[in-house]
Amino acid sequence: MGKIIAVVNQKGGVGKTTSCVNLSAALHALGKKTLLCDFDPQANATSGYGVEKDGVNCSYNVVIDGVPASEAVRSTDFGDIIPSHKMLSGAGVELVSQEDREYKLRKALLPLKNQYDFIFIDCPPSLELLTLNGLCAADAVLIPVQCEYYALEGVTDLVGTLKAVKQNFNRLLEVEGVVMTMYTARTRLCEEVEREVRWFFDETVYKTVIPRNIRLSEAPSHGMPAVYYDKNSRGAKAYMELAREFIARQK
Repeated sequence: MGKIIAVVNQKGGVGKTTSCVNLSAALHALGKKTLLCDFDPQANATSGYGVEKDGVNCSYNVVIDGVPASEAVRSTDFGDIIPSHKMLSGAGVELVSQEDREYKLRKALLPLKNQYDFIFIDCPPSLELLTLNGLCAADAVLIPVQCEYYALEGVTDLVGTLKAVKQNFNRLLEVEGVVMTMYTARTRLCEEVEREVRWFFDETVYKTVIPRNIRLSEAPSHGMPAVYYDKNSRGAKAYMELAREFIARQK
């Protein structure tokens, strides 16, 4: 069986989707079979994989219309993806009245689990029903944390949410790891935030740190993960190193 990992942080702009796109693509480049499930209505991961947002089955059709997840999968040079669409923004309201509303995504992805080494879920930057679906579907959580002061405040709320989800909905949920993102070397603030996060999460924090890098920002406009757009950039090299560290932790 493969492993399902939800990439979560309720604070926007922390490199969540960038990490989801580039880590999954880096693992694909290293020979792993990966699936990225874009479960964010903004559909940025879909754009980052160069997949059109219209005219195909998407994660909305999977959880609301009951379309088999296999029929929504699109193959790319960077790995497989279930695209998202802006329609997903209303799915939280539509799910409220449905039975087992928290487990819709889990039931949809389960038939695909043994077909992949890793399935990543790019969750919305909020703590609501879509994100709860992602957490209920996952075996583990990957948390990107931006190297800024306000990120620390958000992490405290997120940890409380994860504990509540584990207690009430998904008792097997674990923290896969914490990734420090948007790191600017030789700044006191980044060093202080990194020190605090490593103290709080201890060994779950990856040694690899993702730097601020213009290629990471440029790549989505070309419909490519940075690890394929410019594999020699600092950002791409960091995500490739993160992928290797990620694999090593599975052993």
